[in-house]
Amino acid sequence: MLNQMKLYEVLRRPILTEKSNGLKDTQKKVVVEVASWANKHQISSAAKLLFGVEVESVNTLNYRGKVKRLKNHSGKQSNFKRAYLTLKNGSDVDLFGFIGQEVKADKAA
Repeated sequence: MLNQMKLYEVLRRPILTEKSNGLKDTQKKVVVEVASWANKHQISSAAKLLFGVEVESVNTLNYRGKVKRLKNHSGKQSNFKRAYLTLKNGSDVDLFGFIGQEVKADKAA
């Protein structure tokens, strides 16, 4: 088991696309970018620690970075890993921090 500081390095950022938002609404799946060295058990533990949710399953995908060229120079984008977290019933992840807060409307005339 990893120590708590290492678990904070597992989840990098949420992936916010139309497809990921649709998966969240219909199938209770959350898509996040994770560290390339992390395995499924570590990803599940990090999600439980950071988001406070129960994870039913974890599916991972490794992406290879594309080779890009600009005139005479060529380079490569970084490789990354994506994880699809399937949440158990009754669990929900708030990626923006707006759940439970009322939006105050400005009363401008």
